Order: sequence, then C-alpha cells, then structure tokens
Amino acid sequence: MNKKLFFAFTLLLSGLLLSTSCKKEEEAPQEFIANNQTFTGFKSFTKVAENIGPDPSLGAAHFGNDSTVTRYIYFKDNVAASGGSYPVGAVIVKESKNDEGTVNMIVAMAKRGNSFNTQGGDWEWFVLTSDGTIAKDEQGNDMRGTALLNGACVSCHAGAETDYVFSK
Repeated sequence: MNKKLFFAFTLLLSGLLLSTSCKKEEEAPQEFIANNQTFTGFKSFTKVAENIGPDPSLGAAHFGNDSTVTRYIYFKDNVAASGGSYPVGAVIVKESKNDEGTVNMIVAMAKRGNSFNTQGGDWEWFVLTSDGTIAKDEQGNDMRGTALLNGACVSCHAGAETDYVFSK
C-alpha cells in the first residue's frame, strides 16, 4: 500500500512540476505601433526632467530655445533602458512652454522595434497637439515617422549617449 501511495504522490508531483515548467514566459512585443491613445494623458506620465532656459544642443529644435522656455520630459510607465537600450513600446514626450505658459511644441518618440527604423534605433518620432493626439500637417497627414521634420529628430538624437534618448 505504501508503494502505491508513494508512486501516486510521485506521479502527481512530477505532473505539477512538468506543467509549471512548460509555461511560456511573457515575451516582449516584437513591434509597437503608437496611436492617439498612446499619448493621451501624457502629463500623468512620470516627469523625469524640467529644463529651463536655452539648451545649446537643441539649436532651433522644439520651437523655443531661449531664456523664456521650459521643457518638461515625460516617460510613460517610467520606462528605463536596460543594457543600453529601451524596450519596444517605450514612449517619451517633451512639452515646451514659454514663460506665459503657452505651449510652443509637443513632440514624442516611441520605440517600435521590428527593424522599423534601423537608422534611428527603431524609434518613431511624433508632433502632438496639446491634448496628446498626433498632429496633422497641411495635407491632413499624421505628423509622425522616421524622417519627421526633414530628419531633424533622428539626426539630433543620434548624438545621445543611450539609445537616442538624452533625458534618462
């Protein structure tokens, strides 16, 4: 009787161990495609920086680079780089305001992955409206892509120390 009980217990334990070891770990997404909901409520994202005044590295970028500008940088879900790279799905928003509190410009970047933009670390660039929706150009096209603003985004961010990101 003890042998049968021992055998049944061993079989049950083996089955449990086998079933838990066969479960797949959640995999990171292969590609992330941002939409208007991605940026909704961006002011509730983690604010990682508040920079006041001119920044020589910006030049004319982000409309307003003088003593009157304040730049707020937000990271969705407080995402961080790991091993020198941000994960697919990382979202960063930069809002620039003048000293009267008027928005100069809101820009964003989202890590797409899947070799979307190999020349730019798989990042996609965006111009947003004040409510966080993707802005439209004069033709009604979304202001997003790899060559946004004539490639100014990727060419400038290529100089960042960590995966095209200056702030964190």
